[in-house]
Amino acid sequence: MLRINDHIAIADWELTESFTRAQGPGGQNVNKVSTAVELRFEAERSPHLPAPVKARLKRIAGRKWTTDGAIVLQVQDTRSQARNREIARERLAEMIRKALEKPKRRIPTKPTKGSQRRRLKAKTVRGEVKALRGKVPDGE
Repeated sequence: MLRINDHIAIADWELTESFTRAQGPGGQNVNKVSTAVELRFEAERSPHLPAPVKARLKRIAGRKWTTDGAIVLQVQDTRSQARNREIARERLAEMIRKALEKPKRRIPTKPTKGSQRRRLKAKTVRGEVKALRGKVPDGE
Protein backbone atom coordinates (compact mmCIF):
# COMPACT_ATOMS: atom_id res chain seq x y z
CA MET A 1 0.00 0.00 0.00
CA LEU A 2 1.45 3.35 -1.12
CA ARG A 3 -0.06 6.35 0.67
CA ILE A 4 -0.37 9.51 -1.43
CA ASN A 5 -2.42 11.67 0.95
CA ASP A 6 -5.22 11.26 3.52
CA HIS A 7 -7.77 10.29 0.86
CA ILE A 8 -5.78 8.36 -1.74
CA ALA A 9 -3.69 5.23 -1.35
CA ILE A 10 -2.45 3.00 -4.16
CA ALA A 11 -3.04 -0.74 -3.74
CA ASP A 12 -0.16 -3.20 -4.14
CA TRP A 13 -1.80 -4.97 -7.10
CA GLU A 14 -1.48 -1.75 -9.13
CA LEU A 15 2.31 -1.65 -8.65
CA THR A 16 4.74 -4.07 -10.27
CA GLU A 17 8.45 -4.03 -9.50
CA SER A 18 11.19 -5.73 -11.45
CA PHE A 19 14.90 -5.64 -10.73
CA THR A 20 17.81 -5.56 -13.18
CA ARG A 21 21.53 -4.98 -12.96
CA ALA A 22 22.37 -1.31 -12.79
CA GLN A 23 24.77 0.49 -15.10
CA GLY A 24 27.66 2.71 -14.08
CA PRO A 25 30.25 2.42 -11.32
CA GLY A 26 30.05 -0.18 -8.58
CA GLY A 27 33.00 -2.49 -9.12
CA GLN A 28 32.47 -6.23 -9.24
CA ASN A 29 29.27 -5.88 -7.21
CA VAL A 30 27.44 -4.19 -10.10
CA ASN A 31 27.87 -7.30 -12.28
CA LYS A 32 26.23 -9.73 -9.89
CA VAL A 33 23.57 -7.83 -7.89
CA SER A 34 20.29 -6.61 -9.42
CA THR A 35 19.91 -3.20 -7.77
CA ALA A 36 18.14 -1.17 -10.48
CA VAL A 37 14.36 -0.96 -10.01
CA GLU A 38 11.67 -0.64 -12.66
CA LEU A 39 8.39 0.38 -11.02
CA ARG A 40 5.24 0.01 -13.14
CA PHE A 41 1.98 1.64 -12.04
CA GLU A 42 -1.22 0.79 -13.92
CA ALA A 43 -2.55 4.37 -13.80
CA GLU A 44 -5.28 4.06 -16.45
CA ARG A 45 -6.93 1.09 -14.69
CA SER A 46 -6.54 2.51 -11.17
CA PRO A 47 -9.90 2.82 -9.37
CA HIS A 48 -8.35 5.15 -6.78
CA LEU A 49 -7.69 8.06 -9.17
CA PRO A 50 -10.47 10.22 -10.65
CA ALA A 51 -10.47 10.87 -14.42
CA PRO A 52 -9.23 14.52 -14.31
CA VAL A 53 -6.31 13.45 -12.10
CA LYS A 54 -5.44 10.70 -14.59
CA ALA A 55 -5.44 13.24 -17.43
CA ARG A 56 -3.10 15.60 -15.52
CA LEU A 57 -0.93 12.64 -14.50
CA LYS A 58 -0.58 11.60 -18.16
CA ARG A 59 0.65 15.11 -19.03
CA ILE A 60 3.07 15.18 -16.08
CA ALA A 61 4.42 11.67 -16.78
CA GLY A 62 5.21 12.47 -20.42
CA ARG A 63 7.38 9.73 -21.96
CA LYS A 64 7.08 7.59 -18.82
CA TRP A 65 3.42 6.97 -19.77
CA THR A 66 3.08 3.83 -21.92
CA THR A 67 0.51 3.20 -24.65
CA ASP A 68 -1.44 0.81 -22.41
CA GLY A 69 -1.84 3.49 -19.72
CA ALA A 70 0.90 2.57 -17.25
CA ILE A 71 3.65 4.71 -15.75
CA VAL A 72 7.11 3.12 -15.82
CA LEU A 73 9.80 4.58 -13.54
CA GLN A 74 13.39 3.33 -13.67
CA VAL A 75 15.69 4.08 -10.73
CA GLN A 76 19.33 3.11 -10.38
CA ASP A 77 20.57 6.03 -8.28
CA THR A 78 22.10 4.05 -5.43
CA ARG A 79 23.82 0.68 -5.02
CA SER A 80 21.10 -0.46 -2.63
CA GLN A 81 18.05 -2.21 -4.06
CA ALA A 82 15.90 -1.24 -1.07
CA ARG A 83 16.87 2.45 -1.37
CA ASN A 84 16.16 2.42 -5.12
CA ARG A 85 12.70 0.96 -4.40
CA GLU A 86 12.02 3.76 -1.91
CA ILE A 87 13.17 6.41 -4.39
CA ALA A 88 10.94 4.98 -7.15
CA ARG A 89 7.91 4.92 -4.85
CA GLU A 90 8.63 8.49 -3.64
CA ARG A 91 8.86 9.73 -7.24
CA LEU A 92 5.57 8.08 -8.16
CA ALA A 93 3.85 9.52 -5.07
CA GLU A 94 5.24 12.99 -5.88
CA MET A 95 3.95 12.72 -9.48
CA ILE A 96 0.48 11.78 -8.27
CA ARG A 97 0.49 14.60 -5.66
CA LYS A 98 1.35 17.08 -8.44
CA ALA A 99 -1.52 15.71 -10.56
CA LEU A 100 -3.95 16.10 -7.63
CA GLU A 101 -3.41 19.90 -7.58
CA LYS A 102 -6.05 21.63 -9.66
CA PRO A 103 -4.47 24.27 -11.90
CA LYS A 104 -5.75 27.80 -11.38
CA ARG A 105 -8.00 29.05 -14.16
CA ARG A 106 -6.44 31.89 -16.07
CA ILE A 107 -8.57 35.01 -16.14
CA PRO A 108 -7.98 36.84 -19.42
CA THR A 109 -7.20 40.54 -18.94
CA LYS A 110 -7.56 43.47 -21.32
CA PRO A 111 -4.74 45.92 -22.01
CA THR A 112 -5.28 49.35 -20.43
CA LYS A 113 -6.28 52.35 -22.55
CA GLY A 114 -2.95 54.00 -21.75
CA SER A 115 -0.95 50.99 -22.93
CA GLN A 116 -2.99 50.82 -26.14
CA ARG A 117 -2.37 54.52 -26.83
CA ARG A 118 1.38 54.15 -26.14
CA ARG A 119 1.58 51.17 -28.50
CA LEU A 120 -0.20 53.00 -31.32
CA LYS A 121 1.95 56.13 -30.80
CA ALA A 122 5.13 54.04 -30.99
CA LYS A 123 3.85 52.43 -34.20
CA THR A 124 3.15 55.80 -35.86
CA VAL A 125 6.56 57.17 -34.81
CA ARG A 126 8.27 54.08 -36.20
CA GLY A 127 6.23 54.37 -39.42
CA GLU A 128 7.32 58.01 -39.85
CA VAL A 129 10.98 57.04 -39.37
CA LYS A 130 10.64 54.37 -42.04
CA ALA A 131 8.77 56.74 -44.41
CA LEU A 132 11.69 59.20 -44.28
CA ARG A 133 14.03 56.50 -45.52
CA GLY A 134 13.13 56.80 -49.19
CA LYS A 135 15.32 57.97 -52.08
CA VAL A 136 16.06 61.68 -52.15
CA PRO A 137 14.59 63.30 -55.30
CA ASP A 138 17.00 65.07 -57.68
CA GLY A 139 15.95 68.73 -57.52
CA GLU A 140 18.82 70.36 -59.37
